[in-house]
This record gives sequence, C-alpha cells and structure tokens, in this order.
Amino acid sequence: MDQKTTDALIALRRIQRRTELYARSLAQATGLSVSQLKVLQLLSGVRSATAGELVRMTALSNASITSLIDKLERLGLVSRQKDEADGRRVVLVLEEAGLNVLRSAPNPLQDHFELLFVDLPEWERSMIVSTLERVAQIVDARSEITDSEPILDVGLFDEPARP
Repeated sequence: MDQKTTDALIALRRIQRRTELYARSLAQATGLSVSQLKVLQLLSGVRSATAGELVRMTALSNASITSLIDKLERLGLVSRQKDEADGRRVVLVLEEAGLNVLRSAPNPLQDHFELLFVDLPEWERSMIVSTLERVAQIVDARSEITDSEPILDVGLFDEPARP
C-alpha cells in the first residue's frame, strides 16, 4: 500500500471515529441516535411536519422515518396530531419532553462542522464536496446502498448495524 492510500484511510478512520464518539456521547446523554435528535431539531424549527416532509428534510427512507417517529412517540418526545388546517393529514409535533431533550443534548457534530465549513471560501467548499463525493463512490463501489443520509450517525450501539 502506498503512502497516499495509507494517509487517505487514516483520514477516513479519523472521521469515522469522531462520528462514533459523538454518537456514543449523544446516546449516553439522551438515549437517542443522531438521526432521532436531528428530527427533534427539525420539529423544533417548524410548528409541525408530516412524516413525508421529514423524509425530504432528512433524506432518510420512509421506513427509517416511520421507525424513528414510532420510537420518539413511545418516549413521549413527539406526538401525532390531526392537522388543524386539513383534518385528513397527520402531523408530528414536538412535545415539551422533546424540547427538554434538545436543551440537554450535546452540540451536534453537524452543527460544529457547519460552523467551520461555511466560513471556507466557496472554491474550497466545492473542492471538499467533490472530493467527498468521489470518496463515497470509491467506498460504495461494491455496495448496493443507495440511501445516503446527510446525518452523521452510526446508530445506537445496541442496535444492529445498518447496511
């Protein structure tokens, strides 16, 4: 293996490790995954949202959002309610317990990344995105995964790994 390959793999492992450490600290502090916390954050920024709107906002699959919402509802963090404007629609609403979780949760890794990333010059951001997309193509070359989420998450540590 040449040095550039070794350096690239080390950089990937550093990113992976930081993501794992953040997910572990979040799970210990809140009992939630990064994806679950992100849904709570999204709901805190809007009055209410449908499951389909959350799918579009997170790029998670319908099945993932449904499972995620079910868990958040069981925990009393969100509730399903009929839309006041259209009684046929069911919307998700953040409950007070969900707001309390948001207040106590560690700062999301995405927020830290965004704070630093947006300050980079446009050319550098474009170069990083292009490079990361290419790396994703390389590591996905033998994979059938097509649902990539814009959320840095490895899932809860007691759950089986996602494909």
